[in-house]
Amino acid sequence: MTGWFRRLVLAPALIALTVTLWTTIPVWLLAAAVLSPVVPGRLRPLRLLSLLMLHLTLESIMLVELFGLWVASGFGWFIRRPFFERIHYDIVQTYLVIFFREARRVARLEIVTEGAEPDAHPGEPLLVCCRHAGPGDSFTLMYALMHWYGREPRVVLKETLAWDPAIDIILNRLPNRFISGKPSRGDDLETQVGQLAANLDHNDAFVIFPEGGNFTPARRQRQIDRLRHLGLESMARRAERMQNVLAPRPGGLIAALDAAPGADVLLVAHTGLDHLFTAVDLWRELPMDKQIIMRWWRVPRSDIPLGREQRIDWLFSWWETIDAWIAENRPRDLPLRRRGGRSGP
Repeated sequence: MTGWFRRLVLAPALIALTVTLWTTIPVWLLAAAVLSPVVPGRLRPLRLLSLLMLHLTLESIMLVELFGLWVASGFGWFIRRPFFERIHYDIVQTYLVIFFREARRVARLEIVTEGAEPDAHPGEPLLVCCRHAGPGDSFTLMYALMHWYGREPRVVLKETLAWDPAIDIILNRLPNRFISGKPSRGDDLETQVGQLAANLDHNDAFVIFPEGGNFTPARRQRQIDRLRHLGLESMARRAERMQNVLAPRPGGLIAALDAAPGADVLLVAHTGLDHLFTAVDLWRELPMDKQIIMRWWRVPRSDIPLGREQRIDWLFSWWETIDAWIAENRPRDLPLRRRGGRSGP
């Protein structure tokens, strides 16, 4: 019922909102221009309005395209065939390329990559394990994997993102999995993750965020308290020493490792949007000069232990490495400059 509500009510409502905003754009431009001199930052309201209108316009176009594909596929009968799957990946990549290209221009955003590249060994599937912090990091990772490295991601993500109608429709047609932050009795999340990670082909990248949510200080403390409640005191102490990440939840990654025994693991950390926790932070900080630094570590399958407890210890050790890297690469409000990494294409 919820899915049909999002597709039959929210999707048309979003398109109607976009049309309404465009037909009244002089009003919004005037309001943004009036606010710009009194709001900190150079033309911040105009910049945000530009990005908002771009996002709504692209999403509305996607919704129309997705409806057309549903009709063309026999009203959904053949929608999961490889031909239509490739078209859906192309639609996602086109949105990301256009939006990030505009974000670079409007928000003066630069993405720099460091470390091992995901295409170092083409033709092999990957398990991508990423930290979660701040809005937009998932989109940045998808942009990098699809546009730079030609990968087709399979993503495990929170079901709250499905309230965006375009995300709901397109990701439910592709091999992805929405999971609940509070699973109901009988839900076996590890089995669902394992099924998604099975049968990866040469250009697939299975993506998982072991922390289970965006980093906030309050959520970090809840994770520590949860470990203590479960009697895992040694893990709780390790989590307390990590100041910039949440304690990872290993079950999903372990299920993916079992389901894809031939895939290497790619660990990803990033910094640059870490301090954007609320809508107020987003309003205050987004238009400023930003440099997102993405650090990649590729771990050969032969270096990953086989036992469950050993894998949990291995994951915590890597999260401690990521925590230390973040501490050494804090974002600073400085003019963009190279930091010895590679700027993405």
